[in-house]
Amino acid sequence: MVPSTFLRSKAVRCLPVVLAALLFAGCGTQAPDQSSAHMQGTAQADSGFYLNQMQQSADDSKTNWQLLAIRALLKEGKTQHASELFAQLPQDLNDDQRKEQALLAVELKIAQKDFPGAQALLEKLKPNDFAENQRARYWQAHIDASQGRPSLALLRALIAQEPLLAAKDKQANIDATWQALSQMTPDQARALVINADENVLQGWLDLQRVWFDNRNDPNMLKAGISDWQVRYPQNPGAKMLPSQLVNVQNFKPASTSKIALLLPLNGQAAVFGRTIQQGFEAAKNGVAAVSGPAEPSQMAQAATTDENGDVVSPSDAAVGELTNEPQEQPEAAPTDTAEPEATPQAGTVNDPVSAPQTDAAQTVASTPASPGAELKIYDTTSQPLDQILNQVQQDGASIVVGPLLKNNVEELMKSNTALNVLALNQPEAVENRANICYFALSPEDEARDAAHHIWDQGKRAPLLLVPRSALGDRVTSAFASEWQKLGGGTVLQQKLGSAAELKMGINGGSGIAMNGTPVSTSASAQPGVTIGGLTIPAPPTDAQITGSGNVDAAYILATPSEIALIKPMIAMRSGSQSGVTLYASSRSAQGGAGPDFRLEMEGLQYSEIPMLAGANPALMQQALSRVNNDYSLARLYAMGVDAWALANHFSQMRQVPGFELNGNTGDLSASQDCVINRKLSWLKYQQGQIVPAS
Repeated sequence: MVPSTFLRSKAVRCLPVVLAALLFAGCGTQAPDQSSAHMQGTAQADSGFYLNQMQQSADDSKTNWQLLAIRALLKEGKTQHASELFAQLPQDLNDDQRKEQALLAVELKIAQKDFPGAQALLEKLKPNDFAENQRARYWQAHIDASQGRPSLALLRALIAQEPLLAAKDKQANIDATWQALSQMTPDQARALVINADENVLQGWLDLQRVWFDNRNDPNMLKAGISDWQVRYPQNPGAKMLPSQLVNVQNFKPASTSKIALLLPLNGQAAVFGRTIQQGFEAAKNGVAAVSGPAEPSQMAQAATTDENGDVVSPSDAAVGELTNEPQEQPEAAPTDTAEPEATPQAGTVNDPVSAPQTDAAQTVASTPASPGAELKIYDTTSQPLDQILNQVQQDGASIVVGPLLKNNVEELMKSNTALNVLALNQPEAVENRANICYFALSPEDEARDAAHHIWDQGKRAPLLLVPRSALGDRVTSAFASEWQKLGGGTVLQQKLGSAAELKMGINGGSGIAMNGTPVSTSASAQPGVTIGGLTIPAPPTDAQITGSGNVDAAYILATPSEIALIKPMIAMRSGSQSGVTLYASSRSAQGGAGPDFRLEMEGLQYSEIPMLAGANPALMQQALSRVNNDYSLARLYAMGVDAWALANHFSQMRQVPGFELNGNTGDLSASQDCVINRKLSWLKYQQGQIVPAS
């Protein structure tokens, strides 16, 4: 039998070994800190996961999870929560955490739409400040802060980011690079100065030159792209073409041998339908071509006055039937294709070289007559649209032009027709359909063009003077949205009453002050704070309130009788030398107005279609003779002429980025959704005459 003293002593000697084993076993079961792996981008989760980890951790690990939670919240669009969590970061951060904090600070500014604030922070940072896994985000912050406005800095950021991206993200980068290049004008491209060792950028600029020189000839453009790929085989764009240029490589012209024209030929809108039909048929049989782009020349005076010296601009005729709305406004002019002006930023260079040069004058496609083309007219007031489309398909039409009325266009979208269609209006919500383009006259389009014109003239604090109506609201929204796309700040609005109310204001000596209330747009709206079910709107950022001080431009939407009261009321309140430049839609111009009206409108700039601004005097005379000098109908006649040109270049508009036509209703190009944009001519009243606006 073993003595009990031996057993006790053996047990005592074994106790430390057992305790050590238990201790190491406990350490083995403790979960390792995974926050570092997440910080390096090797793992990603949602904000809920990171917030939970943060609550269960301490010290550096807790801070890592907090930084990750902020990043996830920003990705999820929870800006307010991210901002609150960012403000709670501790002061004592290590180097890696400070780098992440600096990057998150920029990303938070961008999420808050405070782009100037983001750019100010970026100026203090350098790419080498960050780890390799953070640099793609650093360059993305530069890209986002540019708001898509083309510049040399934006191109350099995109090029620097591309090799840092995963394969699945490279196409988006290449498409964004091409988007920046294609938004530039030839003058902007010529102004670029790059370093001699920027080979990738040099290749991209050479592709831009190929596009500038050949964009209105799809076959030449296809050949030019293929040649460029041979010359720059290592360029990322040569290995993976921008999506828009892939469409060019697959270009096939659409047939226009048999055209179906869908118009209302009975009812209140019949006069509009028949006028467009006349213009379309005239173009089919051959009409005078537009002499140049929308920028008016010295012909403006001759083209916009008759032999008695009277102004001949669109009359105050209503076309509410086109949109199935009350006739509260005259047929309005159109859209913008003006590309955003961006001052290229060519930083410090050691061995500068000029970017590839392009010719200032670009070849613009023309449209020949085709009297032999088969044309069949369908009355959209005679039967439901789906039945008409079925008949059109049975008749073997190769392309449909129309319908004109907005409700018919909405029906068109529901039909899911496979026919190529050039709709003569657009639905409330435009859909990108491979077989549909939208060509419409609308006051919203004219407002967007006005935003470009006013921006290009260096104005930065606009005020909108609009009627107190649904029309005024739509025009305000369109202008403000376009203004912010250009990089502008807050737009002010002031709603005006009827002519009778304006007369009462004049009699009372009140006048119209150059101030208003800020226009709220979805792009600028910041997330508010919700407390107890009540959402409190967030205050505007510094970027949003920029330009809301002294007004330097006023855009007026008014009839001729209204603007005859509005302009004197502005002078009554602000004085004739207020420094505010006045702009108006074509709705304000009137046919038959004499020298007195022109003198009263001194300094006012207004938009006009090129045909009535002197670009095509022969067609203007022809159109006016067909419509008994009704200038509103003359514009619809010009729309019919342009519809013929667009139908004959349907595939180019749909597939070739940057394709342009000099039209009678504007310089025509297409958005990515194939909404036809038109850049208008701008005229000015000066010493009783009408001259091009500089």
